[in-house]
Amino acid sequence: MKNVTLKDVARAAGVSYSTVSRSLSGSPQIGRETRERILRLCDEMGYTKNYVARSMIMRRTELIGLVVPSIDNQFMAELAYHAEMSARARGYNLMLCNSGPDLRQEKAVVKLLVGRQVDGMLIVPQEHRSCEELRVYTEQVPTVFLSEDLRDEPLSCVTTDNTGATYLAMEYLRSLGHREILYFGRRHTVTHQLRAEGYLRACRDMGLTPRIVDSSFPRSSVAGGYELARELFTKPLDYTAILASTDSNALGILRAADELGIRVPEQLSLMGFDNIASAAMPRIDLTTVEQSKREMALQAVEILLDKIERGTQGYVHQILMPSLVKRSSCRALT
Repeated sequence: MKNVTLKDVARAAGVSYSTVSRSLSGSPQIGRETRERILRLCDEMGYTKNYVARSMIMRRTELIGLVVPSIDNQFMAELAYHAEMSARARGYNLMLCNSGPDLRQEKAVVKLLVGRQVDGMLIVPQEHRSCEELRVYTEQVPTVFLSEDLRDEPLSCVTTDNTGATYLAMEYLRSLGHREILYFGRRHTVTHQLRAEGYLRACRDMGLTPRIVDSSFPRSSVAGGYELARELFTKPLDYTAILASTDSNALGILRAADELGIRVPEQLSLMGFDNIASAAMPRIDLTTVEQSKREMALQAVEILLDKIERGTQGYVHQILMPSLVKRSSCRALT
């Protein structure tokens, strides 16, 4: 079955090809009644724009590629949603690609997007060195990186003040009377190194002894947090609070604690990072640090479209400020 063309619509409507074309482009030369009749007929016949032909004329595909390590990570899923909404509001569509844990796969999907002639790319890199690995492609297409802190690189990025965020979390836990605070998470990327640095800086300033449980998992996940917490909880609880580097890790810790009869927050205060949607669920009610997925996506899309539509040169480093979200998973020590 062949695709419906503008000629097919014109024939069915009993008007010229140019009348149909002008109706779809919103030309003021076409009356409202005629335009509505043609639009209705296009819908009934299943007509869709030929984006390939359109892109050849406009020299633009109105398509943005978004690369994330894994869409099954809730933070990434929420970030992708807001990126798509922001792009759509400006007349662009989003092509979503999962890069997986393999740097070769990340490079392959970016190469694919460049080959598909996307107008620009939004990339959540797997790790810091990804940016150098991908440079041969990102120099061909306007690109903005998300989440990873690249302020020392000549690359555009939008991220959160990760060091300030964990320092803020530590100030809150300390205000509740906690002194034995364990930091739980990965340190394989610059972003996670900066989060750990905020924790260590707070410990120095507050006269606390740092206690870190490193995760060797390639990415943060509920399953990884659960597995590591099960092992951690085989030892005595000689700390009163855990600051997890992501909400996903915190949810895994919460599950392990529940299975082993460790009561949160009565026996152990727990704090996450990201403020994903699951963190607010009634039985979880996780205290966390908010890094706004909506604002991150909106800023990244705005910077990218500046590059695409205005040919803006150079790079932009946008660092977003975090905020506390206080719920019931932390308690004050008496």
